[in-house]
Amino acid sequence: MFQRIDIGPRMSEATIYNGVVYLSGQIADDPSAGIKGQVEQTLASIDELLGRAGSDKSKILRAEVFLVDLNDFAAMNEVWERWVTPGQTPARVTVQAKLAHPDWKVEIVVTAAV
Repeated sequence: MFQRIDIGPRMSEATIYNGVVYLSGQIADDPSAGIKGQVEQTLASIDELLGRAGSDKSKILRAEVFLVDLNDFAAMNEVWERWVTPGQTPARVTVQAKLAHPDWKVEIVVTAAV
């Protein structure tokens, strides 16, 4: 079965196929927040979308974290480590990247089992 969540003209927020949910890049609702606030908001968006797909953060297979400034790595990890399910941490990559909006500090993409 193939399903899309929040289909838009350019992309869907998530797609589900063969028991796997693929989320689009998630960002903070309030780009004026600092790095910790943006990470918290982004992870909350991930929680919400995973829930709508019938999954949750304990089933994340892979996470891709894009930071505008790698100096924010420790602050991002502080929030991330409070959020992830102990013993269920996914494979993850973190890279520095220029994001589509100048106020965004972080964007996170996850793939999870349903």
